[in-house]
Parts: sequence; C-alpha cells; structure tokens
Amino acid sequence: MRSNQKIYETPQFEILSENQRERIYSAALEVLEHTGVKIQGEKALSLLKEAGASADGEIVYIPSYLVENALRSTPKKVLIYTRDGNLAMRLEGFNSYFGTGSDCPSILDSFTGERRKFTKRDVEQAAVICDTLPNIDFMMSMGLISDKPTVVTDIHQFQAMVFNTKKPIVFTSLTIPGAEDIIKMAGIIAGSEEELRRKPFIIHYIEPSSPLAVSKEAVDRLLLSADKGIPVVFTPGPMAGATSPATLAGTLVTALAESLSGIVLSQLKREGLPLIVGGTSGIMDMRTAITPYGGPEFYLLNAAMSELCRFIGVPMFGTAGCSDAKKFGEQAAIESSLSVITQVLSGANLIHDIGYLESGLTGSFDMLVLTDEIIAMAKRFMRGINTDDERLALQVIDKVGPGGNYLVEDHTLKYFKEYWEPKLIDRQNYKRWSDKGSKSLGERVNEKVKSILAEYKTEPLEDKKQREVLKIIEFRERKI
Repeated sequence: MRSNQKIYETPQFEILSENQRERIYSAALEVLEHTGVKIQGEKALSLLKEAGASADGEIVYIPSYLVENALRSTPKKVLIYTRDGNLAMRLEGFNSYFGTGSDCPSILDSFTGERRKFTKRDVEQAAVICDTLPNIDFMMSMGLISDKPTVVTDIHQFQAMVFNTKKPIVFTSLTIPGAEDIIKMAGIIAGSEEELRRKPFIIHYIEPSSPLAVSKEAVDRLLLSADKGIPVVFTPGPMAGATSPATLAGTLVTALAESLSGIVLSQLKREGLPLIVGGTSGIMDMRTAITPYGGPEFYLLNAAMSELCRFIGVPMFGTAGCSDAKKFGEQAAIESSLSVITQVLSGANLIHDIGYLESGLTGSFDMLVLTDEIIAMAKRFMRGINTDDERLALQVIDKVGPGGNYLVEDHTLKYFKEYWEPKLIDRQNYKRWSDKGSKSLGERVNEKVKSILAEYKTEPLEDKKQREVLKIIEFRERKI
C-alpha cells in the first residue's frame, strides 16, 4: 500500500491562483453593483427591478446576492445532443469540444486559392467537412452568406448546416422572427419543441456589447431563448485598450461582469436555463486596430476566462484553431497549434473558431482540416503518462536487460498502439516522402479537403422534415 500519493492523469496548467480568481470575481461583482451595466428593453429592466436591482434609466445596478442566486440555478453541466437525439457533448469540468465559428465574410477557396465572399454552398460544404472530421464536435456556419437576402441569411445558414451534418449546431440570428424560425425548424427535426428542450441539439449564440452593455437585440434573443428553453452561449468580446481596460486583469473583470449580467437576466426569466459564457477576450493592436487571434495575450486571457468560468461553475465558451495569417500556411499552423493546446490545457468546454484566418474575417476549409489533426495531437498530449505497475515495465526491463532490445516483446506489441498516429503530418524517411510526390503538409491537407467534398455523403434528414423546414424558409421569404 502506498499512502499520500498525488497522481496527475493529465498535464497541469494554471494561469491564475485561487486568490487571483477570487479577486477578479469580487471586482466583477463590484462593477455590477456600483458601476452598473446598460440593459436595453423594458421587459429585461422590469425583471431586474422586480428582483431587487436598482436602475437609472437603462443603467442597472445588480446587487451581489442576485448574482449569487443566479449562479445557484445556472446548470454546472450542459448536455447537448446530435440531430438524431444521441448525446454528443457534456459541457462541464475540463471536458473540451471543438467546432467552427460563424461570422467570416470571406472564404479562402480550397479549389482556386481565391479569397472571395462566403456563399450558402460554402456553408453546406463546411457542414459536410465538419460531419466527417472526428475531432470536430459541433458546428457554427463559418461564414456570413452573401447570395441570399440579408434579412433571411440566418435561416438559410441554419438550413444549410442542419441538412448536411448530424452534429450539434450553435446558431446565430439576425432578428427575433429569424430566431423563432430556427427554433421552429429545430423542433420539427427533433420531433417537437418539447423534445428539443429535453434533448437540445442547438445552442443560441448571443453577444453583449462591450463595455458593459446588452443591446435590445441581444436582450430580446436571450429572453426568447429562455422562454423556449434553448441553451445559450452568452459571450462577451472585449478588446483590451478599446472596449475594456488596457490591462489583462481589467479586461477579465469586465468580461466576467458582462457574463454575469447575462446569467442573472437569463435565470430571472427561466431558472435552470443552460448558459455557456466566457467569450473571446483579446487586446487591441494599436498599430493595426485589430484584435489579434495569434498573440500571447489572447491565449492568456482566454485560458484565464476558462479558470474563472470553472470558479463560478458555468461552462466556458472558448476560442482556438484560428490565426491572423491571410493565407493558409506556416503562421496559421503555429497559431492554431498554440491556441488549441492552451485552450485544452485550461479546460475550456465549447471551443469555437476552428478554421479562421485573417483575425476572424476569412474562413478556410484547409485550416479546418489541419486543425482537426492538431486537436487529435492535443488530445493525446492531454492523456498524459500513466504510471501504473504494468506501464512502469519493471518485468520487461529485467527480462531484456542491459544491451538488449524491446522490439520482439509482447509488452511492446501491446503498448506501442497507445502512440498517437498522424494522418496528415509526415514522418516518412526522405526517399519514401519523395517517392510519394514530395508533398508539403499544405498539399496533403488540400487533397484531403477535396477528397471529403468529392466522396463523403452526410446521412440525410427524412424527406418530410426537409420539406417542412423548407416551407418555413419559403414563408419567411414571401413575407419580405
């Protein structure tokens, strides 16, 4: 018997100490109570005032006890299902799941190399790729489609996704009617809106407006989702030096305060509504006025937000697999790798923006496919080193002895299968690599993208459900 053992099952990683997390949380509570947050919309203001918050016009001062009450009713675990009702994600603790983002106006075409506007066909193809990649767990539309009337692009994006992947969908909405239509479509696919609430395969993506404001549009979407019982991602995106303090600690305070305001409002409307918070916190590059996705501050902020979300007991919406590079290449691979490993180490739960280039302005199928491989590598890294008796290997070490080799041992045959095996990264010797065409990683990735789009077929929705979903879109288009 061994006593007082401490065993790490995975690598350890921490940005903030317990005391630092407590200080940031306490500071966020103080901001909500004394500085306040701007909340637009009479329904939301009434809910907050009736619960005990005070208000000066649209500026609401939320006392700490309301935050703590809301945190008690906010689920610590959120279960999300596939289109056909199978459990897909347990959003809790250190469980990490990966998916695309939603808002790129442009795409880097994998066939022509051209940067052009996103189309509905691109969303359909992105869904097919997501459906086949083993390390992509959920989908967002990747792009803002340009070939449909703006007011109905959200429902077209949802239809393009749900017809081409069984995986969970995080959706955006442009209008309340659009959000209602998407929830109605999802209810048709689930069998009913009640079944959709019981086994949700959709999550509504909603953003507050940094600093410390929630627009009427965001409020209305949040209240609608609460009314329908649909899980919500409520995700601030502060930019240090522009829409939050220039310091990283100050940015964490404002991001957490904004997240907490959404938690309070959602729980006042519907206790127990599943909420995922955290968001994409970054800095403003003062030379370019962008939020760099590849900077060390970006990784620090988002890893720290993971720790803060775990501190308050709410699942975290993270960011990884993205880059500031304009083309798919070396910079993109470096930044994607660093963001993936830091988010996995920090334990972010729902990690989005896989496949983003140009600081979130351009989507790339090649980047998506490469990052799937990077995630696979990160998963193996996170399994750590098992030190049980059999893996310490004392018997086989003694058997082989000094000067021997382990190639013919049964122990080797059993355990070498635990090694991670790449699908795209090359480990051949030079001659074999040369004999197979001397292809770069980028060329192999691009071939895989084209192969998926040429060969893979998603399991289709039932014809009847397809027709009912399309009728909703036709009705909405006639109305406009």
